Amino acid sequence: AVVSTQSTKQWYQRRVRGRKQIDIEEQEVTRKEKELFCKKRAPAEAESKKVGILADARKTKTLALANADAQAIKAIGAAEAYEIEAIGKAEALKMSQKASAYNQYGDAAIMSLILDQLPKIAAEVASPLNKIEDIVIVSGNDGSMSSEVTKLLAELPPSVQALTGLDIKGAIENIPGVRKA
Repeated sequence: AVVSTQSTKQWYQRRVRGRKQIDIEEQEVTRKEKELFCKKRAPAEAESKKVGILADARKTKTLALANADAQAIKAIGAAEAYEIEAIGKAEALKMSQKASAYNQYGDAAIMSLILDQLPKIAAEVASPLNKIEDIVIVSGNDGSMSSEVTKLLAELPPSVQALTGLDIKGAIENIPGVRKA
């Protein structure tokens, strides 16, 4: 019976040692898993989160810049449209006031404006004549220079009316204080 007790005791001790060995190995496996998680998986997950956050930040930045550009373009367009509208209104008002003045003063005012511009028109028309050194007038009938100039001046109003539609003779006759010849 002593042998059997001793053998049972040894068996029990081996079993306890085996159980302890299994517990130690299980703890070692758990430790290795935790070490692997800390060394490999956790940094990989952190890097993945970092990449995701950076991508979201770039997306947000790009969208914000695009939105700012769009707002700037919209503001510039609105300002340009307002400028064009203001210029158009001012020009329309100017034209309306001119039309009102022309209506108020009638043909005399229009003729006055045209007569004011007539020297400029004559200068432009005559500017090519500055390059002419000599003019020779050949007379057909009486040969007098004064008759040729008179004829030229007599033909000027119909020529201006044909070119511009302006009746110089009629306008001059309508100026107060001018007598008919």
